[in-house]
Amino acid sequence: MITKTFSQEGALGKAIPGFQPRQAQLDMAEAVRKAIKDQSQLVIEAGTGTGKTFAYLVPALLSGKKTIISTGSKNLQEQLFHRDLPLMTSALGFYGQVALLKGRANYLCIERLGRQMIESHGTHTDPTLLTQLVKVRSWASESKSGDLGECDAIAEDSPVIPTITSTNDNCLGKDCPNYTECFVLKARKKALDADVVVVNHHLFMADLAIKETGFGELIPEAEVFIFDEAHQIPDIASQYFGQSLSSRQIQELAKDIEIGYRTEAKDMRQLQKVADKLVQSASDLRICLGEPGFRGNWREAINSPSIAREVERVREAIDFAIEVLKLVLGRSQLLDVAFERAHTIKGRIDRVCDVSITGYSYWFDTTPRHFSLHITPLSVADKFHEQIELKQGTWIFTSATLAVNDDFGHFTSRLGLKPSAQFSLPSPFDYPTQARLCVPRYLPEPNSPGLADKLVTMLAPLIEQNQGRCFFLCTSHSMMRELGERFREVLSVPVLMQGETSKQKTLAEFMELGNALLVATGAFWEGIDVRGDTLSCVIIDKLPFTAPDDPLLKARIEDCRLKGGDPFAQVQLPDAVITLKQGVGRLIRDKKDKGALIICDNRLVTREYGGVFLASLPAIPRTRDLGVIEDFLHQISVTNNQD
Repeated sequence: MITKTFSQEGALGKAIPGFQPRQAQLDMAEAVRKAIKDQSQLVIEAGTGTGKTFAYLVPALLSGKKTIISTGSKNLQEQLFHRDLPLMTSALGFYGQVALLKGRANYLCIERLGRQMIESHGTHTDPTLLTQLVKVRSWASESKSGDLGECDAIAEDSPVIPTITSTNDNCLGKDCPNYTECFVLKARKKALDADVVVVNHHLFMADLAIKETGFGELIPEAEVFIFDEAHQIPDIASQYFGQSLSSRQIQELAKDIEIGYRTEAKDMRQLQKVADKLVQSASDLRICLGEPGFRGNWREAINSPSIAREVERVREAIDFAIEVLKLVLGRSQLLDVAFERAHTIKGRIDRVCDVSITGYSYWFDTTPRHFSLHITPLSVADKFHEQIELKQGTWIFTSATLAVNDDFGHFTSRLGLKPSAQFSLPSPFDYPTQARLCVPRYLPEPNSPGLADKLVTMLAPLIEQNQGRCFFLCTSHSMMRELGERFREVLSVPVLMQGETSKQKTLAEFMELGNALLVATGAFWEGIDVRGDTLSCVIIDKLPFTAPDDPLLKARIEDCRLKGGDPFAQVQLPDAVITLKQGVGRLIRDKKDKGALIICDNRLVTREYGGVFLASLPAIPRTRDLGVIEDFLHQISVTNNQD
């Protein structure tokens, strides 16, 4: 049945114009079919262009079993639900129900919108905020899903969104006057009734860690679980099996107390004082934690007298909130829930400040306005394995980057998996013809002073000659900013930098311009699909080893050492190889794509471990001569112009 479906005369051949059967795709579909039949675990690395989405969708839909598909991001989730699934369901004549389920922060909360509308008519009103609220209200009256991603009236990063969506902490649950109209509830009900549900890893892990309450089980029971972009799961699972406390949670609590005071408990002036004290104490701690964009060791930080003092002030503000809220219990739904949340936050502060418990990493990170304190388990293998045992069924993990030099041990051991089959499928692309890889000669040492200047001097002529059409992927924000500024001084082509607008807008602008250099970091190393001659060169500043002072990495290294392992070989190297494979995967996205990859790190050829990186990459012809790359890119450009 599978073979017939994937043939030119079969369902896919009829549904997809120009469909070509691919052996690797067929092999993967057969392996997925067998895993579903045997209720087993399967791990598959499928190189770019294998067509892995259809390879798991077809057997899942044909099995007739309830299936949950989890993807790495909301963008991939939407692409799967709005593009790939409809194509497959119509090709296969599948009549079951399909549903898209996102985290609650994506759905409009009618109750909170109503409260914001009342609040926004007060004295402190920002007129642009009111305009946005009115636009959302008019959209909401038409919307069936309440998914704010479908509301074009507001930007995806609009500051109004957190005020009109609920969190697990502030949801009123069954006590909410709008409970029967609730968009989150409707989306979950639809998911419970559906045969195929598309979620993302964050939502799946939140459910697995039983973080979500108020609506019972978040993700419905299923028989088949499929994870696409599965390489992200170990790190995401770590976040959810740990605990976090953020200044955002404290500020949202303060905001709700203020709204409760202004709308339902106007005689309780103390509530305003509570809200002010909460906001002030959170922002004082944020300032005390230093520079934004920083990940620090919380165990060490809390030993600093000034930080310990600010933490104590946050504690006092929470205690004060609890005392005052106790006086208004029963008068307001919003304030009753705020009382419970204040207790929850107090418990989290106590937990993150007890740094004596072993087996966890204690760390914090900062943005310009916020901080988060985290406790993350060093290993989620036992917990994840336990959940798989509880749920039983079929578990399938796939990504273009799971193996390190053909070994899956790094991935499977982090999740406690015991797959009955695991294998890599080669990409159908002809890398020897389509691509070239260069580690240029005369490279400065990684981390040497003036590195950005030297890279700009070395690579600007090549980028100019190629008329942009280039991604420069960096391993740090500081390197990205330095390179972006320097390239803007010397290049005539447009230079875009990640972070100056949203990821989607930056990418759309890059594709529209057709001759730009995009300097980016983390977010652009994966999940980006630019086909054709808009992108013909990917440059990587250095091998993507995680910064040695990263507290999470430090803790994993320590844990590995305690178990008698080799931290470099078992933790640092495999992580870096998988990240590099993701970055390299941005270059060739199609059988017609051609392009050059430049990695500006001598260690790839001078260190023994460089061989592990090279063995894990596609078979791309290598050179050390930038001139060879210039000629190759020039040839591509000439050919494209002739076409």
